[in-house]
Amino acid sequence: MASLHMYTLTTISCFIIFSIFLSFSSNGVFLEEISDILAINLQSQKTSHLHFYFHDILSGKNPSAIKIISPGGEGIYGFGKTFICDDALTIGPNASTEVIGRAQGIYAIASQSELALLMTMNFEFTQGKYNGSGISIFGRNPVMRDVREMPIVGGTGLFRFARGYALAHTIWSDVKSGDAIVEYNVFVQHF
Repeated sequence: MASLHMYTLTTISCFIIFSIFLSFSSNGVFLEEISDILAINLQSQKTSHLHFYFHDILSGKNPSAIKIISPGGEGIYGFGKTFICDDALTIGPNASTEVIGRAQGIYAIASQSELALLMTMNFEFTQGKYNGSGISIFGRNPVMRDVREMPIVGGTGLFRFARGYALAHTIWSDVKSGDAIVEYNVFVQHF
């Protein structure tokens, strides 16, 4: 008799728990709404190719990048040296061409064996179709390589939920001052 009573209580408990579970998933329709949103977004996802030039200027009276941490030595190179920047992004390689945005962030020399940067950077666009939108880059930049690839880890505005990659190619640099102009080809997926 006690065994039958225990079996009945267990069955009723399972039924109640199962009913509660079903009522949450069917009454709220929450799971269905999220699935519908994801399906719509996957259909409307697009890939954009952006091409611009990054002007990193450490020299002169009005530099766009400055050293903020220098763990030994006065030179601009060396493990641990860290810089903050507010660099112009232009449509052409000359600084006099139209500025379409700013590269704002931090980069540090993160390798003891080569000139490789850890870059935490936001490219904020101020002109054209992407005005007010930005992409975020977080990755390794081995500066001495001809072309470097860095990941796009997010974005804002039209680039919300962005992902992709940036290819950087230095077109001019001054070893003594650290000034550089870098061509960027960015391939970004967004909604």
